[in-house]
Amino acid sequence: MDRKKSSNWLYQLTFVGPSAIFFFLIVAVPFFLGLYYSFTSWNGISKHVTWVGLNNYIHIFTKDPDFLNSFWFTVKFTVLGVVLTNVLGFILAYLLTKPLATRNVMRTVFFMPHVIGGLLLGFIWQFIFVRGFQSIGGPFFSLPWLGTEATSFWAIVIVFIWQNSGYLMVIYISSLGAIPSSLIEAAKVDGASRKQVLRHIILPLVMPGVTVCLFLAISWSFKLFDLNLSLTKGGPFKSTESVALNIYNEAFNISRFGMGSAKAIIFFIIVAIISILQVRATKSREVEV
Repeated sequence: MDRKKSSNWLYQLTFVGPSAIFFFLIVAVPFFLGLYYSFTSWNGISKHVTWVGLNNYIHIFTKDPDFLNSFWFTVKFTVLGVVLTNVLGFILAYLLTKPLATRNVMRTVFFMPHVIGGLLLGFIWQFIFVRGFQSIGGPFFSLPWLGTEATSFWAIVIVFIWQNSGYLMVIYISSLGAIPSSLIEAAKVDGASRKQVLRHIILPLVMPGVTVCLFLAISWSFKLFDLNLSLTKGGPFKSTESVALNIYNEAFNISRFGMGSAKAIIFFIIVAIISILQVRATKSREVEV
């Protein structure tokens, strides 16, 4: 019996040990160091660290309108990004589970944008907005897409949806494929219309996929950084600066690492609370076959 226990411990150390060590070094240690530095006025370079207590947090909520504005921008972007990305991803999945001759090719085409890195994708779309659309002409394509607050906001939303809806499409395709065809056939035999089948059978049964897709979309939206940096750099006049970009500028461009760490901790707490509430809300609506 002792030999069996020692063998189990050996297997656990072999397979879980390296992951646990890397998690501790890459995630846990930086997190607790960031938590410590959030109570200091460290500039990220000096050997001397000055303890300031809660001053950083008080300053953020009382004397830092840029952070509050970036947070409001991130909230608006997240709401639109999460809803539109999931709706488009589900529509694509629903259409591409039909017996179409080119559905495998179309799945690959819609998934490909997610493979491209965010920075590279941002620079590609920056060229499209500035040069490509202008050459097409017309009132829609001639808009100053990266020149005003409203158009820049929608430019980021468009690129975000284009990049991530294909990834969510794959998850929804997997969820749709797990629905027993007998249920749908029985509903049709009973006289249910396509709309009724979609509403009362398909949507309840894909809720596990919805839980995953909403979690991913919320995480991607709140942590928006690379597209924001490469497309607008937070401009014009910081009107499209996300929270992640604001934290980056605070810590590394202004060299106020302590203040940036405090913003990151606040950001972490808010995203964690929203994610937990979202998972609980969607989990409660899941239906088991």
